[in-house]
Amino acid sequence: MVWILISLAGAALLLSQLPLLAGIGLSALPLAVLIGALYGNSPWAAKPGEKAKAVLGFAQQKLLRLGIILFGFNLSLTQLVAVGWPALVADAIMIVVILTFGIWFGVRCLKMSPELASLASVGSAVCGAAAIMAANPVIKGRDQDVTLAVALVVVFGTLAMFTYPLLFAFSGLNPAWFGIYIGSTVHEVAQAVAAGQAMGAQTMEYAVVTKLVRVMMLAPVVLVLASVIVRLRKADTDDNTATSLPIPWFVFGFMLAAGIGSLGWLPPAVITALQWLAQLALALAMVALGIKARWCDLKTAGWKPLVHASVLFVLLLGGGLGVTSVLVTLF
Repeated sequence: MVWILISLAGAALLLSQLPLLAGIGLSALPLAVLIGALYGNSPWAAKPGEKAKAVLGFAQQKLLRLGIILFGFNLSLTQLVAVGWPALVADAIMIVVILTFGIWFGVRCLKMSPELASLASVGSAVCGAAAIMAANPVIKGRDQDVTLAVALVVVFGTLAMFTYPLLFAFSGLNPAWFGIYIGSTVHEVAQAVAAGQAMGAQTMEYAVVTKLVRVMMLAPVVLVLASVIVRLRKADTDDNTATSLPIPWFVFGFMLAAGIGSLGWLPPAVITALQWLAQLALALAMVALGIKARWCDLKTAGWKPLVHASVLFVLLLGGGLGVTSVLVTLF
């Protein structure tokens, strides 16, 4: 199983470099889930034994946490300075709105489980698949919840990416502000690159930096979610034993890595190596998740998650454009 994981994760990393896939913003992590699911549901995939289950569990837990920590080296506080306060304000508003509305709408209106509603919301609000995987240790969703949430943000993130060029002519925003709009609303970093490229170098630069600033907010978002999910479980189950707050220690490692990366102490070659290791660790975790996913489990989810993702998609595009337009008048 170890070599299967490595082979499939390596395939995802290589395929993500293909111009065709890179051009549509399909990054290595969603590809790893897809490849893992295709293998796990194929006729030649043997039922995992105890040893194989242990390997998959190690990848989903230990390697996931390691990947999230190392992912922090992708970030730098200097990126915030590059775009200034408008990007930070736009990111913060959209994260709060999407998370708050998404969880409320999913749990109270659609009667989705708190875990699935939270995972789908955090994926749309922050940074797609990486945010879902980072939040799940405190949300404690089922494997099928995680897989479904990742699939939805990939589908609607890709759809949104192709929508931005159509909106540009009608938005009334200049290339820089439109880049901030993209970065504060698109799901994945790779999709921010692809969408920004369609409008030029300046739009892409502002989109990517704004998106990376949004990724930096992953740590506080996970900490807040840990508190919210505990309250939801208590309200739904009336179980006082469910009030203990899980401490996602790996999030503090993520923050420390981002801080170290901002100091400029590490040589560029070391930073590049750490970024590559982060991608590999996260890809291995995603492959393990995909292998354990079963199509029949996803089918039972029904129409509610699709409606939920569709509403968040509209809110991201429409609400994000409104927020950015207001910020133009303030800054």
